[in-house]
Amino acid sequence: MWVLVSQGGWRADVEAKSAHRLAVLEKELLQDHLALRRDEARRAKASEDQLRWRLRVLEAELQEARSEGKAVYAEMSRQCQVLRKEMETHSRQLEEEVRGLREQLETCQREAEAAREGAEQALRERDQTLAQLRAHVADMEAKYEEILHGSLDQLLAKLRAVKPQWDGAVLRLHTKYKERLRQFGLNPLDL
Repeated sequence: MWVLVSQGGWRADVEAKSAHRLAVLEKELLQDHLALRRDEARRAKASEDQLRWRLRVLEAELQEARSEGKAVYAEMSRQCQVLRKEMETHSRQLEEEVRGLREQLETCQREAEAAREGAEQALRERDQTLAQLRAHVADMEAKYEEILHGSLDQLLAKLRAVKPQWDGAVLRLHTKYKERLRQFGLNPLDL
């Protein structure tokens, strides 16, 4: 959550930070324009990653709140809305700050935007691929289950067909060995 200070102090702080950042960016631009582009792209990516991380955290909290009940869900939704508004406000402030910079920095913004869109496109493609793979795995599981059930049914049918023959063979062997034990003077029931 953002800590709010008095409006005058906050504006003075933002203006002081803006002036300092502009001076640093102009110095870096004069020294090494390429280094500035890389730094701006890195910060844009880091900011994007942080916002994505915060959004994932909020989504996880929202899911947990649903399981706890309506009262907790309402509170978490309110907190989520507050945080989203703060993020939107912060985003607008950053956009205004960037607009105030020199024209050379616009190139860096376009590159960072292209990188963000590329990352979102890659995430969309990854999600689509994962969905296709999950569907394929589910289909394969169903087919393997069907094959397994069919094979087990066939095996059981074969065992049922062979069982009478086995029972007859076992009975013959049992009778034969019982007779031999009697020939030796042994009672099979005593063993």
